[in-house]
Amino acid sequence: METLRRLRGANNEGVLVAVILVVVIAMSIASPAFFTPGTFFGLVRSSLVPLVFALGVLLIMISGGIDVSFPAIAIFAAYTTVAWSTEASFDPTLVGIFAIALVIGAAWGLLNGVVIARFRLPTLIVTLGTQGVIKGILLTYVGSTYISAGKLPASVADAGNAHLVDIPGAGYLHGMMVPVLVVAVLIWWMLKYTMFGRSIYAIGGDVEAARRVGIKVVRTQVLLYVLVGALAAFGGMISVILGRNANPQTLVGTELDIIAAVVLGGASIFGGRGSVVGTALGVVLVQLINNNLVLIGIPSTWQRAAVGMLLIIGVTVQALAAVRSRPRPIVIQEEVGHA
Repeated sequence: METLRRLRGANNEGVLVAVILVVVIAMSIASPAFFTPGTFFGLVRSSLVPLVFALGVLLIMISGGIDVSFPAIAIFAAYTTVAWSTEASFDPTLVGIFAIALVIGAAWGLLNGVVIARFRLPTLIVTLGTQGVIKGILLTYVGSTYISAGKLPASVADAGNAHLVDIPGAGYLHGMMVPVLVVAVLIWWMLKYTMFGRSIYAIGGDVEAARRVGIKVVRTQVLLYVLVGALAAFGGMISVILGRNANPQTLVGTELDIIAAVVLGGASIFGGRGSVVGTALGVVLVQLINNNLVLIGIPSTWQRAAVGMLLIIGVTVQALAAVRSRPRPIVIQEEVGHA
């Protein structure tokens, strides 16, 4: 029993690995074209941006909240930075462009954090409002012109062509995989070994108990949303580099896939639980489904339905587990004597 529990993992990571293996085997049987290097390279590339977004959603979900503004923050920060660089005919280098985008993303995260932490408003409503504001500002003041590969800053265009591995006829691994993996490792380390990471878990578990033990809840929440805003901007820049274009209409609408991946990865919608490893596995599972349904004869129009069903299953499993974990009330029956 103990061995089975260990294999399952604290956040059901073992179960998710088993599900991924079953899906891979089923798709390999259904379509021999699935089990090729090209499929693997494509899966890795398509998982990079969702993984960055999922790490941000993971942090918010562990703290007991939910964020739907991250795609809007991502494309706003990335598109604004690239558009400014293009119009000014000034290339501040790739590091400079990332730095500017991260500052813009962090500023939007600060706004989210201050409103949520100071006024104790529902995270879903606040971030939904932020998403609407960002869309309006982007389209009204920044612009909505598609920036093609030829018009991107030279540093961004060069980064788009940087490959770690390139096998002719099979595909390639993009160089942006390295910074994404570094960020994932840093988030894992922060959650596991720092006081800030432990504070996020504590707030998600019981915010009042966290206050009683001395955790500065408001400050922690504000810093958390600043970090998540910067992560969103980082993901937005990675998306621009991989896609070799800047389109203000992209990314927004991907919330369902990201939240589903985080929930499937074991993060609790009630807060206080979640892991980077589980989240990464959840992203892989969702991308497997999104990328390869067509190979087994299922129309691509069913992608959203499939991801939605996975999200419902994940939430239902969590709800049932929460009900099971509740302590049962003890009923004391008194014996009544008869005269």
